[in-house]
Parts: sequence; C-alpha cells; structure tokens
Amino acid sequence: MTTTTTHAEFTLPERRKYNRSSTARWLISHFAPYWLIGVMVMLGAFSNAALAAYVPVVLGQAFDALLASPPRVELLLGFAITIAVSQVIRGGLQLARNFGAEWLGQLMERDIRDELYVSLLGKSMTFHNLQPVGDTMARATNDVREINFMLNPGFNLVIGSGYFLLVPIFLSINIHPALIWTPLLFTIAYSFAIWQYLSELGPITRKVRQSFGKMNTRLAEALDGIETVKGMAQEEGEIERFDKNAHSFRDAYVHQGDVEARFLPLLLLGLASAGGLLHSLILFRQGQITLGDVIAYFTLLSLLGFPTFVSLFAYSQVSLGVAGAQRILDLINLETDLDQNESGYKETMRGAIEFRNVGFAYEDDEPVLEEVSFSVEPGQTVAIVGQTGSGKTTLAKLVNRTYDVTSGQVLVDGVDVREWQLQALRRQVSSIEQDIFLFSRSLEQNIAFGQQNADHDTVVEAAKAAQAHEFIEEFKDGYETISGERGVTLSGGQRQRIALARAFLTNPHVLILDDSTSAIDSATEDKIQRAIYAAAQGRTTLIITHRLSQIRWADLIVVMRNGRVAAVGAHEDLLETSEAYRRIFADI
Repeated sequence: MTTTTTHAEFTLPERRKYNRSSTARWLISHFAPYWLIGVMVMLGAFSNAALAAYVPVVLGQAFDALLASPPRVELLLGFAITIAVSQVIRGGLQLARNFGAEWLGQLMERDIRDELYVSLLGKSMTFHNLQPVGDTMARATNDVREINFMLNPGFNLVIGSGYFLLVPIFLSINIHPALIWTPLLFTIAYSFAIWQYLSELGPITRKVRQSFGKMNTRLAEALDGIETVKGMAQEEGEIERFDKNAHSFRDAYVHQGDVEARFLPLLLLGLASAGGLLHSLILFRQGQITLGDVIAYFTLLSLLGFPTFVSLFAYSQVSLGVAGAQRILDLINLETDLDQNESGYKETMRGAIEFRNVGFAYEDDEPVLEEVSFSVEPGQTVAIVGQTGSGKTTLAKLVNRTYDVTSGQVLVDGVDVREWQLQALRRQVSSIEQDIFLFSRSLEQNIAFGQQNADHDTVVEAAKAAQAHEFIEEFKDGYETISGERGVTLSGGQRQRIALARAFLTNPHVLILDDSTSAIDSATEDKIQRAIYAAAQGRTTLIITHRLSQIRWADLIVVMRNGRVAAVGAHEDLLETSEAYRRIFADI
C-alpha cells in the first residue's frame, strides 16, 4: 500500500502509483494492471479478422468445386458447415472481445475518476478559488467518459481494423504472389492518410473539449448565481452569453466534421477495389489463377472496407479521448503548496496561537497581510475587528492552513502549522464561515458531517447547544429533513445555527467564528450569544465580528487596518489608546 504525498493537501490510500510525466505514460500506467484483459481483446480481434478472412477462402474453393468438370457438388455441404461453424466461433469470440473492451473501459474510467476526485480534494483553496467549477465538472464527467469511449469502441475498433489490414496481405500470397501489391499499397497509403488525418484532427478535438469546458463554466456560473440573474433581470444577457459559447462549441464540432468529411481512405478503398479486381482478372485471363481465386481475392479485398469505414469514427473517438486525457492530467498535475505532512506533529492541541511577522498574498497580487504579530493564550477568546477588506478572514484561514503564509510563521502550541500533520491540525480546529455551506442531505447528516459516527442523541445535544433543536423539530421530518442544495430551504439564521451545531459536535480545541451570527435575528441573538459563550469556555476562540456584545466579552481584541495589526488589547484600553478602534467602535 502506498500513498500519494507530493504537494497534496489531502490524500487517500492508492492501490498503485500512476506515471504522470506524459499523457501516453499516464494512460499506459492505468492500463497496465488490466493487461490480461487487453490481451483478451487483442486475441479476440485477431480471431475475428482471421475467421472473417476464412470465408472468402472457402467461397473460392466452393466456386472452383462447382466449376470443376465434372462439378464436385458433394463438397458444398462440407464448405457450408465449415463456414457456419467458423462464424459461430467467431461470434462467441467477438462477444468475449467486446465484453473485455467494455470491461476495460469501465475499469479505467473508474480508476481515473477516483484519481481525479482525490486530486481535487487535495488541492488548496487557492487552486479552487482560481479554477472554474464548470470546467472542472466538464473534465471530471465528460472528459473522463471520453477516455472510456476512446478504449471502447475507439481502440477496440482500431486494433480490430489493424488485423483486417494485415490478413488480406498474407492470404493474397497464397493465391498468387503478385496479388500482394494491392492490399500492401493500400495499407501503406492508408497509414499515411491516417497519420495526416490525426495530425489535422488533434488540435481540433482539443478545441472541442476546451470549448465544451468553457460552455459548461458559463452554465454553472449562471445556475449558481440564478438568484442574482433573476433579481437583476439579466436572463436575456445570460442567454446571449451562453448562446455565444454554445456557438463556439458547435463551430468546433463542425470543423471536426469538415475534416472527417474529407477522409481520404474512402477514396483509397475504391481505387484498391477496382485495381485489385482488374489485376486478378488479368491473372485469370493469363491462366495463372482460377475464377474461384478471383472471387476469393476480391472478397478478401472487401475486408479492407471494415478498417476504412470504422476508422472514420474510431480515430476521431481516440483523438477526443486523448484530448480529454490531456485535460484531466493537466488538472491533476496542477500543484498546490500545501502538503499532507503525514509524519508531522499530531499531539492533542492546547490552543496557544502565535502570529509571528506574518505576511500573505494571493498568487502575485498585492499583500493582503503584512507583518502581523500577536499571541493568544490557550482558552482565550479573541475578537478580530476591522473595516471590510482589512484581512480579518484571511488571517483566520491561516490557522488551519486553508491558506499558507507567504512570509513569517503561524504557530499553534509553539509548532509552525506547516509542521503539523494536516489532518491532526484540522480535526482540532473548527471554523464557521460567513457563507454557510450545507450539503443536500438530512439536517442530522449535516450536523454530524465532521463526526460522522455520532449517534442521534449526541447530534440532538449539539443542536440544542446551538439553539437549533427547536426549529428542527418544527419541520415535518425533523432531523431527517433534507436541507436542499447549499441549504437553500433554510433561512440564513437557521443555516448558521446548523453550522454552529456542526462545530459544537466536533468539540474542537480552537474555534473560529467568521461573522457567523450576522444573519441571526434579534429574538435569537441572546440565545446564540449564550451558546457561543458556553462553547468558548475551555477552548481558544477567534471571533471575527462587528457585534458589540461579542467584542465586549472577548479577552483580547485585535484591530486590523489595511492588512496590519493596528492595535491589540482589551476593550476599555483600546477605547483610550487606539484611534482606529474608536472609529470602528463608533461605526458600530
């Protein structure tokens, strides 16, 4: 058993390692565990071509038997039985081959989808903030599916058609050595035509996949922001934007169709059929071959029709699959600066926090935080206040390594957070954000999300502590009520109380509340304040807030201004010594 550790914020045990140095090697490393199925597919494809070629040979012999003097009619029944038996066997082998190809495609699709999902969970928030959700979903669903289609019917048909090219070459020699030239020249010309076809098709199929991802991104954004779209009466504008992306996707597909329409092997097949028939008839007139040989040879040449016609579809499917694989591998290989740090520090947390000359910037943007320094003792409640955009939320996200500092250090219990084992750190730090996210599951499952083995009674106790039990019981299905995607069926205050219950259930050593009571109505505020006060006892609590009631009872207040610490102290002291705090306090 091995685990992925390179630049991963989160990992799951992997059954095997995959070579991500190139698209071809990555696909081969996914295929390698199932090579026996691949062998079965190849043997099935070979037997299919061989048994298909057996029919023309027997037909030629049957014609020669009829044209013999006297006709040898008694042989025809044997020929018929032979053909029937061979084709029954061929059908059984074809069934095994197609089943193997589909099985292989599904296995690889599953493994690739799992690898991509684990990789996405392991990306940092910086990655997810910059990567469009719609494009990610297009890669995780449609592009992965294209890889399946690349294998079956794509490669399945390509392998089969390859054998259909070779069989006429080898069997033609048995009829007459000179007859090898037509299938041989066709195969050479066909190979060059396919090479040119794929070279032209490659960039187009990549554009098809990219334009699909762009269209999906626009659709996801419009649906995610549907309330804003409707609230500002921008339905027509969004339709126009989506229509523009849909036209780009259509144009890319039309371009692909244009290339496929000019598929040269179709012309080559016609020339080969005519040339081969003419050549065999000339040899027949010279008495070098029989009429049965002419029929057998021409029927063998008809086998070239299979690779010609299926390649029109199969190679474009392979090209789309390769383009999809490139997009998936690009997404997996996008690195994040966060590391699981499996061997890191993972002791029980006391809750001491220190910011030591901390600086932070998103990518190459201007610094959000500069030279931030202050200390929090275990069990203290700290209110972080400041005007909008002063860096309060970013500051809190550095504690559990949602983001990593670009300079300085954040220490928990005297240990740099980067030296902690990431899961041990995050299991002991619970954060409630401004934008509460609930899953489309039951309320009980949402509350127990961070402690999924919690029993019902424990969930109820957490809900009571968060003042959520009463409104949950009012629902028809109680704790089994489905919250709807993102919790849209609940009010803002209800969502925040569910989030509070979720945090209480995990019993964290450090609790971070990012303006988490902003949507609480005045009637509930006192109850929530008491619940938060009770939850803060015995654990370190960071509260980002504008509520005077929460600021007053904090042990320590950190005043942020333009990404720097403007002042640190108690409420009364700051009123006297900090102009920045007095200005904030006056605004409140």
